[in-house]
Amino acid sequence: MIRWLIIAATTLSLLSLSTSAWAQDEEGGESAEARKVQYASKTEIDFEGLEVAGELVKPSGSLIGERKRANFNPLIRLRTDFNAEMAESVDEIK
Repeated sequence: MIRWLIIAATTLSLLSLSTSAWAQDEEGGESAEARKVQYASKTEIDFEGLEVAGELVKPSGSLIGERKRANFNPLIRLRTDFNAEMAESVDEIK
């Protein structure tokens, strides 16, 4: 019985803490427009005096293995010979 009371009390306390809002009051009556931050329209960075040195490192092993291709039943039957059409075309030329 006591165990259930402890569980219920912790559940209720967690629910009450999660639903309450902890907002800050405005300081000195400043509005959101007065606190608006303005950034520079252009930022220029000079890298001419900077010297960068490094080396290219390749991985020692292959991480991606060769995948097995999927077999699909062909929807188009490929013909190996056109003998009948060749014979008809010869008759049409004469």
